[in-house]
Amino acid sequence: MYRFFTDRENIDTDNRTVLIKGEDQNHIKNVLRMKKGEEVSVMAVGDSREYRCAVRSYPDDAVDLELLFIKESDTELPCEVVIYQALPKADKMETVITKSVELGATRIVPVATKRSVVKLDEAKAAKKVERWNAISESAAKQSKRAIIPQVSQVLSLEEALSDCADCNVRIIPYELAGPDTAGDTRRLIESIEKGMKVAVFIGPEGGFTDEEIEAAKAANVVPVTLGRRILRTETAAMVVLSWLIYTQEI
Repeated sequence: MYRFFTDRENIDTDNRTVLIKGEDQNHIKNVLRMKKGEEVSVMAVGDSREYRCAVRSYPDDAVDLELLFIKESDTELPCEVVIYQALPKADKMETVITKSVELGATRIVPVATKRSVVKLDEAKAAKKVERWNAISESAAKQSKRAIIPQVSQVLSLEEALSDCADCNVRIIPYELAGPDTAGDTRRLIESIEKGMKVAVFIGPEGGFTDEEIEAAKAANVVPVTLGRRILRTETAAMVVLSWLIYTQEI
């Protein structure tokens, strides 16, 4: 079943009416060509409930849906996870965003680090962020998320370390942490409780510099190991999120 997002003001529970506007309206009407009676799932920004609806009609610039029933959404991780991803090469950021959203990340923050090959000026960064947010929305719909995770503006590492100050747990996968720290990593991941906010810092292709790791430690970000193998930058966040799915949901 297709999932779409709308503003809370477009949901009228008293009259059992839900409206879809904008690009989703065009997609439902002209791309999917959905007929009267076909069902869709609708989420409202900031609302954890799922609105199950059926297509009723196509008034100007909207899809008029009949509200069938409401259910609590259970697709979100019990903890909030913010991925601080160092800017990778080529289109790898799109992969990170897609998979992080599918696996339950709450927010993705692009970070410019010393070894990031990609350098974005303000204009290019704004266009990239706009595209990245569209990718996040698409992934959220596909994976039946209750929210659309935000992709923020590009931050420096210093700004990112300040940004995560409200997180309960802050980790940074680091290849030099060593497999002998696996027990500490396991205990830290398993200590994360429902409702906590978790920051995960992922390095670029060349890894973090020693100075960046020291800066992270000074900000109470804990180096952890992801195992004996060196992972690609686009793989690391997936591993951490998979751990959290296992410890939080299974």
